[in-house]
Amino acid sequence: MPVFNGDFWDSLFAHDCSGAQRTMIGRLIAGVALLSLSSCGVDERPSHAAGPVAPAPAYVVAIPVPKPTPLPVNRAPRALEASISQLVREFPGIAGVAVRAVDEGWTVEAGGRRPLPQQSVSKLWVAMTVLDQRDAGRLRLDDAVTLTPSDLTVFHQPIAYLVKNGVWNTTVGDLLHRALTQSDNTANDRLLTLVGGPSAVRAFIERKQLGDIRFGPGERMLQAKTAGLTWDQSMSVGNTFSIMRARLDPAVRQAALQAYIDNPPDGAAPLAIADALARLARGELLSETSTRLLISTMESSRTGRARLRAGAAPGWTLAHKTGTGQELGRRNAGFNDVGLLTSPEGRRYAVAVMIGDTQRPMRDRQQLIQAVAATVTGYRGPAIASREADEPES
Repeated sequence: MPVFNGDFWDSLFAHDCSGAQRTMIGRLIAGVALLSLSSCGVDERPSHAAGPVAPAPAYVVAIPVPKPTPLPVNRAPRALEASISQLVREFPGIAGVAVRAVDEGWTVEAGGRRPLPQQSVSKLWVAMTVLDQRDAGRLRLDDAVTLTPSDLTVFHQPIAYLVKNGVWNTTVGDLLHRALTQSDNTANDRLLTLVGGPSAVRAFIERKQLGDIRFGPGERMLQAKTAGLTWDQSMSVGNTFSIMRARLDPAVRQAALQAYIDNPPDGAAPLAIADALARLARGELLSETSTRLLISTMESSRTGRARLRAGAAPGWTLAHKTGTGQELGRRNAGFNDVGLLTSPEGRRYAVAVMIGDTQRPMRDRQQLIQAVAATVTGYRGPAIASREADEPES
């Protein structure tokens, strides 16, 4: 699978914009990450034991900067097109990749128009809905939120250890940080309830014209149906869900998983996700303050260390969200990483890599995602490929 070194990409992009334009873009983009939530303690990798996490700040002071002048739409680099196409074509399973040049206008995609399971990638749309309501004055990040055992969900929910005594009080900003950086399902579903449920998120997606992006019924209903179960709140306690899932007739589980793969209620086209991320980066979806807040929080994420992050060249920054679906035997439905890659010079690329159905081991899935990042950034580096370094089921 071909990748290209930094010298190749330097020469390849030399004709896309002038030195003055590149300098201008670099200066503008340098301000994107001025304000982050990195003061909130985040482990290098998520664990089921939630450590102390400082609440996210209730507000962020935005420093106004001029929006970048749109550059002429250039043709996508042919070498990049060929490489991405080969990566998807040679991968054994259903996969889709889309790369969108944020400021240059071109797009590369292979299998990028087919809706694929998002899993925890869908937390992005909940976060955007929260921040959109913040922009409208309907909520604040320092608004108090109470969680009880009735709010617990399934799979990865470190916050459950804080709710175990019956009640836990926090803020909207803290839940947002946990949902995006730890991929905490309970934090995300509590935010989902707060903004008005799935219909509110779907309304945001439609109003912003994000394209072929579906939003499912929430973690509990989605994961239960995918497994062949009917949700009951008792499943949120400990390993109850996994135990009940293991007791099902294998044929029931296979039929449920196949139904999910055939028509995922949380399905989204990689091309639509990459375009949405590019629009986010350009400030077209949220206020400037909320845009900075969201991107800086995504930069603080430590899930999926063996995915896009492992393939990116040194000096590049990554703001991203991963998603990991259920497995049945060797089969996996939903293994993703989507985000914004920014070069040291300020070039920005929205990237979505989604694997909808495969029987290949996790290492192979990770390596596909790494290869896309390496191809975009022109780096062939050591891969990190261990289950412990990645992400549990959504």
